[in-house]
Amino acid sequence: MVDRYRPKPAAIRAREGNPFNDSPAAEIQAANIRCREITSAEWQRVVSILEVAAGLGEVDHSNVKDLCVCVARIDQAERDLSERGLMVTAERGTVKNGAAAIATQYRSQLARYIRELGLSPSARAAIAPPGPGDDSDIWD
Repeated sequence: MVDRYRPKPAAIRAREGNPFNDSPAAEIQAANIRCREITSAEWQRVVSILEVAAGLGEVDHSNVKDLCVCVARIDQAERDLSERGLMVTAERGTVKNGAAAIATQYRSQLARYIRELGLSPSARAAIAPPGPGDDSDIWD
């Protein structure tokens, strides 16, 4: 049973729909447009590499999409940190900017996607492409 009081994880919300919905606020809408552009550019960059290097298949598209969203969200958090600083004034005084924690969480998730998709040098070294005569059947 779904707990209606517990928020869904960001990855599930992203899979269920557009994570960058239009917003009536002009500054938020501009940030969302930038996120879409960054996500699209990252998709173009990563998919072209993975199709050649690792044989990217349809089943991998959701992982690549999440990787691209992570990159865009990290950019968004870093822009907020650059604009407002590491410490911000809130109701209870000066506190750490929440964007720092968000960036850390997205970086952790991004590192997992990089390892999983073979986008780092160490991950690429672990991937062994099939040899020219390797036509053995897994069912034999």
